[in-house]
Amino acid sequence: MPTFVSLLNWTDQGVRGYKDTSQRAEAFTAAAQKLGVKVLNLYWTVGPYDIVAVVDAPDDETATAVLLQAAGLGNIRSTTLRAFGQEEMDRIIAKAAS
Repeated sequence: MPTFVSLLNWTDQGVRGYKDTSQRAEAFTAAAQKLGVKVLNLYWTVGPYDIVAVVDAPDDETATAVLLQAAGLGNIRSTTLRAFGQEEMDRIIAKAAS
């Protein structure tokens, strides 16, 4: 399954509710599972992003749907990156070199 790295920032609403962040993370994980997305890791961070989520999703559309659901609650904004593992990168290089 493709891997995605989401860089998340709390909205004003999200930071006001910082005490609920663990419960929101559990709810996100449960909602993701219902759509076939596996949350590999969630990290609360210091710096330009508040949270980093690493997920495996069946496809781009499903990953986007999960993030839209989460963002629709009004607590976060996201920037999402498609991540490639070593085997995937090896296949990409092989295609590029042919």
